[in-house]
Amino acid sequence: MDSLSFKTVSLNKATVQKEWLLVDATDQTLGRFASKVAMLLRGKYKASFTPHVDCGDNVIVINADKIKLTGKKWAQKEYVHHSLYPGGQKIEIAKDFAKKVDGYERIIRKAVRGMLPKNKLADAILSNNLKVYQGAEHNHEAQKPRLINVNELR
Repeated sequence: MDSLSFKTVSLNKATVQKEWLLVDATDQTLGRFASKVAMLLRGKYKASFTPHVDCGDNVIVINADKIKLTGKKWAQKEYVHHSLYPGGQKIEIAKDFAKKVDGYERIIRKAVRGMLPKNKLADAILSNNLKVYQGAEHNHEAQKPRLINVNELR
């Protein structure tokens, strides 16, 4: 045959090239921001995306306490938790949820979790690859993260 052969590249755990990305959450709308972070975590912006492999990048989110919720969501958005005991359901609104010690971090983590597929791979992606910090400081300078502007992502 004198023609070129194009093969589909399927990544595995050993051939994945991960990098560290730094994302600033200042004045970003929660849902739109979470969907773009989820796409970075999944690796969908890469040409070598493989759906069943953790091929996304490691994402560091800073300034989580400056995230925006539109409309009346600070007063109406509810976070539901159940302790699995009778009468153990607890409902908190976003304003009270954010007042906790790691409230803003948990708000972003829950929003990103909702944007990932509902399987074991999503649990692994979220626990290993997403780091959320309320302030501008983070302890990942040794990884030399590259700053990404999420407004430029499609």
